[in-house]
Amino acid sequence: MVGRWTNGKKAKIHDTRLQGTHHLASSLAAAKERPRVLITASAIGYYGNRGDETLREESRAGAGFLADVCRDWEAASRPASEAGIRTVQIRIGVVLSDAGGALQKMLPAFRMGVGGNIGSGRQWMSWIHAQDLVGAMHHILKSDLLHGPVNMVAPHPVTNAEFTKTLAASLSRPAIFPVPVFAVKLAFGQMAEEVLLASQRVEPKKLISSGYPFQYSDLRKALDAVLRA
Repeated sequence: MVGRWTNGKKAKIHDTRLQGTHHLASSLAAAKERPRVLITASAIGYYGNRGDETLREESRAGAGFLADVCRDWEAASRPASEAGIRTVQIRIGVVLSDAGGALQKMLPAFRMGVGGNIGSGRQWMSWIHAQDLVGAMHHILKSDLLHGPVNMVAPHPVTNAEFTKTLAASLSRPAIFPVPVFAVKLAFGQMAEEVLLASQRVEPKKLISSGYPFQYSDLRKALDAVLRA
């Protein structure tokens, strides 16, 4: 999903996610020996841009291209659930990892001391350490009561401004160069509005209620762990 979204790229994003999930779910539903559980991946983009609203698994879908993709993506797993397979659609937030992803794209600028807020910095970022992402999936496999959507985010989302300040502190660098909204939109178009500037304050209600023990619920500790890796 990197770069501007052309109509062709948007169609590819939509179709590749839906087709693979639908084919897998349909094949498992038709199999003689079915698995007990199927975990499919979606994203917190399901919720769209929601400001300061606290978002839980039962919250309605948002508006926009990403929200539509995520809603259809989750629906594509329906053949499996209708066949009696326990089906879980994980909605993944910003993954903090030393192996790539959003954080690795931010690091060069922050390491040079030229990082900063994106726009106003008031938009909420819901994040999760990669170890908790894996740990939570293992927890889901063992927890028979979990089904349907599950938010894969840490318990304490932060604003972009707080994320920026914490990352800079973890690197012992300043963060005084905000990226203006017009520049983000000029560079990334619709993707800027739905990914970089969108606000999603997501709560991992089902993981918490089912007793998942987060290894990293504090952003500074999570960032320090990734940067030391």
